This record gives sequence, C-alpha cells and structure tokens, in this order.
Amino acid sequence: MKKFHGALVAIVTPFIDGQLDEQGLIDLIEFQIANGTHGIVPCGTTGESATIGFDEHKRVIDLTVKTVNGRVPVVAGTGANNTLEAIELTESAKQSGADAVLSVVPYYNKPDQEGMYLHFKTIAEEVDIPMFLYNVPGRTVVSIGAETVARLAKIDNIIGIKEATGSLEHISDVIRKTPDDFIVLSGDDFTSMPTIFIGGHGVISVISNVYPQGMAQMMERALAGDILKARELHYRMYDLMKLMFSTPSPSPAKKALQLMGMIKDGTPRLPIAPMSDAAVENLRQGLVGLGLV
Repeated sequence: MKKFHGALVAIVTPFIDGQLDEQGLIDLIEFQIANGTHGIVPCGTTGESATIGFDEHKRVIDLTVKTVNGRVPVVAGTGANNTLEAIELTESAKQSGADAVLSVVPYYNKPDQEGMYLHFKTIAEEVDIPMFLYNVPGRTVVSIGAETVARLAKIDNIIGIKEATGSLEHISDVIRKTPDDFIVLSGDDFTSMPTIFIGGHGVISVISNVYPQGMAQMMERALAGDILKARELHYRMYDLMKLMFSTPSPSPAKKALQLMGMIKDGTPRLPIAPMSDAAVENLRQGLVGLGLV
C-alpha cells in the first residue's frame, strides 16, 4: 500500500465530561491500526475541529503522532477560514511530526477562486509540509474549481485533495486536470469505491471509525482492480454509511463507538445535539447487522 492511499480514518475526538479523553484517543488509534486502517486523520470535520480550541487541536495532533509512532501516515487537519490561523496550526502539526496536513476550503468568508488559490499558496509557501486540499462545499458553501486545483497542484508540497463534493463528475475533472501523482481521495464513504475506479487513490472515511477493517478491505480490493469484491463490500457497508449521517456528524460515529464499548462518552460538543433514543436504536440495529455489537 502506497503512502496516503487506501482507507484513512477521519478519527473522532473523544471527550469525557466535555474534556479531551486522551486515553480514549490512544485506544481508538490502536483499534484502527490493529484493524488495518491505512492512515489516521485527526482534527478533521469528524474530529470536531470546529469546536475544539487551539490548544486542544495541537494536543490531539501531537498525541496522535506520538501514539502512531510511524506505523501509518498521520494527516493532520489544520484548516481554517483565517489564513494566519491555518499557518499557525500547520506549523504546529509539522513540529509535532505529522506526515501531511489537510487544509479545508475557507468556510463562511466565501472567497472566490483567486482567494482560495492565494490562501492555499500562502500556507504552502510558509510551511514546508505535504498538504492535501479539502473541498467540502456542503459545509464551506463555496467549492474549489478543478482549474484552481490544477494551479495549486503545481506547488511542490500540495500533493493531493480530499474531494467531498459527492460528484463523480467534479472528481473526474480534478483527476483529468492534475498530474498522475496528484493524490485524489474521496471525502464521502458513498463515493469511495467509484472514485478509485475513475482514478482516485483512496478515502478519508467516517465509517472507518467503527468498521475500519471493512473499509480498508474495500479500498484494497478496489485498488487491486477487484471490482466484484469491492462492490460486494460497498453494499455490505452501505446501510451503515447512511446511518453515519442519520443525524449531524459526528454524533452517530461517536455514539456507535460508545455502543461498541470503544469510548466511554459518545456525546459531541454543542451545537451538535445528542442523538434521540429512536435514532440510537436504529444505529444499534445497523451495528448488530454487521456484527459490530
């Protein structure tokens, strides 16, 4: 498995009574590595990057790098809608020893394509660490265009993109317009398998939090060209993929991990609300169906 290929987990950030559960995070990382995950992505959307403080953010990345200890790549979420903050977080991740960073399209500000280009170019020039762009217009409102990605791909340390548009048309445009060694990762579990077959390299996954073995196997089979087995695994996990977004993420992923006994507290930080009893029961039934509880 090549570096930054396959199934990378957008790992949740566990809390106890609202505070970072460091041992819980260590245990989750060990669970992931033991079950074949190809990389760890701390402080992404699923890691509640929007609601963890600066010091917590840096601590989660530092602890992740130390716990992983080189066994799989660590791609640290360091994006912000403030370019100076993104530079600070990126520099901190580099100092911690992360293998790469994941930098989201600036949210709320609604920059145009030139603004996005200058934002990422500035970060890349300030901090010499491999960078993945992160396009998730469902959260950022604006989407980075394939032509802008192609411009940014010419910068040496911008090595790839997490594409969470859910659009195979858009992903195809990005793949077509960027160099062969530019690493395109799906940002949606649903599109991860087809993304491989149109030229992508893997996924940064939510479902991997609870079923790392299944997603890792699906990516391995897809990358090996085994479409029949990859498709079988895709549909085996399909219902659970939907359940991961049955209420605002990462609430279902965290509650699932609690139901599995992997973390003590599955409560997300506000403004993400806890799941209703009915939603939890549906989630539990989905886990039972895959033998996860």
